[in-house]
Amino acid sequence: MRIDFHTHIYPLNLPNFAEKFGNDKWPVMEQKCSCGADIMVSGNLFREVTDQVWDPKKRIEDMANEGVDMQVISPVPVTFSYWAPVEQALEMAQFQNDFIAETVKEYPAHFIGLGTVPLQDAETAIAEMRRCKELGLTGIEIGTNVNGENLDADYLLPFFQAAEELEMSLFIHPWETMAKDRTPRHNFMYTVGMPSETALAAASLIWSGVMEKCPNLKVCFAHGGGSFAYILPRLDQGWEVWPHLRLTEHPPSYYAKKFYFDSLVYDKDNFAFLLERFGHDKIIMGSDYPFLLREINPG
Repeated sequence: MRIDFHTHIYPLNLPNFAEKFGNDKWPVMEQKCSCGADIMVSGNLFREVTDQVWDPKKRIEDMANEGVDMQVISPVPVTFSYWAPVEQALEMAQFQNDFIAETVKEYPAHFIGLGTVPLQDAETAIAEMRRCKELGLTGIEIGTNVNGENLDADYLLPFFQAAEELEMSLFIHPWETMAKDRTPRHNFMYTVGMPSETALAAASLIWSGVMEKCPNLKVCFAHGGGSFAYILPRLDQGWEVWPHLRLTEHPPSYYAKKFYFDSLVYDKDNFAFLLERFGHDKIIMGSDYPFLLREINPG
């Protein structure tokens, strides 16, 4: 069975939270026709999308044409809303989680669902993660940082411990990338910023000891882990030469073996490198459907 782990879905009827809460930072879908829409943020076009992003039947049709048996569907990261008051972000998360759970329930042979949580408050995030499990979702998609704080922030440890206890897998997707002031030209945010951001998130979970404290936590990184696989030997070298900074018993590469990565690297040599570094059992097929940077017929 071919399962595409990395796909995004956005409910067409997502409420206009910008209007409801009086803040245009909320993403708003503006439908242009039956098969196309614009996602707007702060009055600017964030992304043009087609009905592939909201219509399960269209997705199933594409899956049949591309040889994919099932999709794991997760929110579009622009909806994370970590910047918002937690009670507002929770409302956004719950609407999406309900929508994803309903989609999975309606088409159980085609979809597996991941939810989202307001990660700016660990207690609220844990409560919503528990509700996601009750809804039948199998994991949570989270961003690589929360309002500029890396994933090794002390307040997040209880969330990771709860995810481990609940056996909820985590899919870590880059968002609010580093060096945003230096990457607006050439769409470098997507091609350079995101891979670097993902590597920083992976390194933070390892170096801080989160993966040592949560040895059974299942974590998958988007886009092949970004640049993480390439810089892992450098992280090991830092661990060797700076013993005063060590927070773990073993070097980073020991804990990296616990991670999973999607296959979205675009290049057979890069894919072979991932396989060699982490093993075939740690690489999961992922396409980034239905966006422009996706791989068609992933494998």
